[in-house]
Amino acid sequence: MDVPFSIEAGAPGGNPVVVAVPHAGRIYTPALLAAARVSEAVLSGLEDRLADRIAEGARAMGATLIVARLARAMLDLNRDPREIDPEMIAGPITIDPLPPTPKLRAGLGLFPRRLPHAGELWRGRLAADEALGRIATIHTPYHHAIAEALGAARTQFGAALLLDCHSMPALPASYGRMTPRIVVGDLHGAAADIGLIELVMETIGETGLPAIRNAPYAGGHALRRHANPRGGIHAIQIEFDRTLYLDGAGAIIPQGLAECRALFGEITARLADRLRDAALPMAAE
Repeated sequence: MDVPFSIEAGAPGGNPVVVAVPHAGRIYTPALLAAARVSEAVLSGLEDRLADRIAEGARAMGATLIVARLARAMLDLNRDPREIDPEMIAGPITIDPLPPTPKLRAGLGLFPRRLPHAGELWRGRLAADEALGRIATIHTPYHHAIAEALGAARTQFGAALLLDCHSMPALPASYGRMTPRIVVGDLHGAAADIGLIELVMETIGETGLPAIRNAPYAGGHALRRHANPRGGIHAIQIEFDRTLYLDGAGAIIPQGLAECRALFGEITARLADRLRDAALPMAAE
């Protein structure tokens, strides 16, 4: 199987920020495409297109990057491994599915089932053994890698932070005077210290881009699984409006992409500095 994700270690000396990109994978295996009743172009509608290119802004800041390479159509790394539509699985599976969630009902569970304007994505059901194999070889090691990187950062710095990088379609003009172009999620205050969230919002505000917290994206499985602020591990999800860097035909706007990348790098740098500063009294002890 193709490498499901890549890990790029942080700079020498370390960095308390770990960046994860779960939805930007662009590898579509021959078996996956053969099972689809739609084209690869349709399946690519599941992607957070080029979110990995935005996350590169954290590379120069020395953060560890963990980036999905396999397409989200194969498995959604930001879903609970029990968030499975039983109607998609052929044969008994040794996992007790969660009660249906809004995402699952929309066809966007662990194994995406449908897309608006495209309908059902697959010719038939997914074999139970194949489903379990994808969980064991893609989902489990991805989240193990995140947990390991966060644990190492917390050990070194006394605190660590996961930045989960996403992109989103443009939001409807129903949020007041200015439609948000960036959404910052923290599970409604449960995933990160408020001072860190305020720092992110301030950094975005300096660019003039309108941003909002938790609406309509408060964070997914990655934040629920890895965030433990009382234990020194914070987690924040950031969603960039794709129209900031893609035109109406889906072509890259180079300046827009560069600006998103630079902003993500600045957010990473400021969060890392804040976490290092907070750890200084602990280090002195």
